[in-house]
Amino acid sequence: MFEKNRKIIMAGFGLTVAGSLLLGAPSLSAEGSSKSVPESKLEAYIKFTKILNLIQNQYVDEVNTTALIDKALKGLMQNLDAHSAFMTAKDFKDLNIQTKGEFGGLGIVVGMRNGALTVIAPIDGTPAAKAGVKAGDIILKIDDKATLGMSIDEAVNLMRGKPGTPITLTLVRKGSPKPIKVKIVRDIIKIKSVKPKVIKLGKEGEILYLKITSFDAKVVDEVKKAIREHPKAKGYIIDLRNNPGGLLDQAVGLLDLFIKKGTLVSQKGRNPEENQVYKAHTKGTDTRTPIVVLVNGGSASASEIVSGALQDDRRAVVIGEKTFGKGSVQVVVPVGKGQGVKLTVARYYLPSGRTIQNKGVTPDILVFPGKVTREDNDTLSIKEKDLKKHLEAELQKIEKSKTKKQPNKKNTENNATKAGQAASKGVIPQKQIDNDLQLKTAIDVLKALILTSERK
Repeated sequence: MFEKNRKIIMAGFGLTVAGSLLLGAPSLSAEGSSKSVPESKLEAYIKFTKILNLIQNQYVDEVNTTALIDKALKGLMQNLDAHSAFMTAKDFKDLNIQTKGEFGGLGIVVGMRNGALTVIAPIDGTPAAKAGVKAGDIILKIDDKATLGMSIDEAVNLMRGKPGTPITLTLVRKGSPKPIKVKIVRDIIKIKSVKPKVIKLGKEGEILYLKITSFDAKVVDEVKKAIREHPKAKGYIIDLRNNPGGLLDQAVGLLDLFIKKGTLVSQKGRNPEENQVYKAHTKGTDTRTPIVVLVNGGSASASEIVSGALQDDRRAVVIGEKTFGKGSVQVVVPVGKGQGVKLTVARYYLPSGRTIQNKGVTPDILVFPGKVTREDNDTLSIKEKDLKKHLEAELQKIEKSKTKKQPNKKNTENNATKAGQAASKGVIPQKQIDNDLQLKTAIDVLKALILTSERK
């Protein structure tokens, strides 16, 4: 038996999904079979050993026993669910690096949806995100190899490689008439899990915008730091779009910053030891600052726990699109020689008792991606008696405009430079807001919440 030394409790997608050994079988009732459970287990183990010996003795090519067992474990776990996995020494090492915030690859999190290799989320700032890969894209081919029938483990191994080397993904995207080919250059992925910026409100103050790309081991500390550095912020926007999840303790820790009492999240499994309830603590809790959370179809697991719990507690308004719906708990168990098993042992439940699994979190305000449309509302609206005077005034404006000097090119360039400097200093420019309808909606809703809280 493997010792359950649980080093990591996962609340998100890993970059590999493979297999593990199931040490047990379903119970058989007395009516369904005359054989006892121990006898049926023994027969199953004997059958496995016979087939293994048959392959070793008669397969056309000589096979390595260890490699053969590893393949059997991978296949076995792959048929349990999409998140359980047997991890080779390399896979196990990569997972540990990933949860610490740095790993090699393209910067996409993948999973299986209806048997198709699907992009759960591209990670912001990575080669995949810069190349235009989107959440929900189906990966049809990796270079010249079709992914149909390919395991996630095999796909990930193909996508990984030496930094600086190119790879081409053929993607099927909803709304696109034909497959899209995207060329990406591999790189070392360094994730800054929290990216704080400021949205200016003029005389009204400022909003602290917190983009959380994944729930690695630094999230809670980084959020606390950002809040300390922006004491004048009147509201927070927590952007969890395309955040595939990560560590459960970080999701719980983030919730504990804003929820004063009660259950934050619970998990229930087959064994009583897997049943856990995570409670809020009163100390250091901010219950007053208004919060808006942004989510989309790439928000999964830990992101769903955070957005769903804040929604249940009525602590935040959730805006965007329905989330992915990944609400299962995985534990990582070392099994010797650097290898490990990632096993699904329970499911998550939000404070209200609802489950995330296959349901996701539905936003309070549904907003699809898009740009802000602006119209010129300076329309002609005058009474008949004022018409003549108005037209005369308009003619004078036209004549004066002819004598005006052309805009100073240097001043225009200076303004552009100032806007660029503002963005680099952590201030989100208006142009970025106008290009992101979901963010613009979040700002407008947060403004309303700020005004309401100030008037109470």
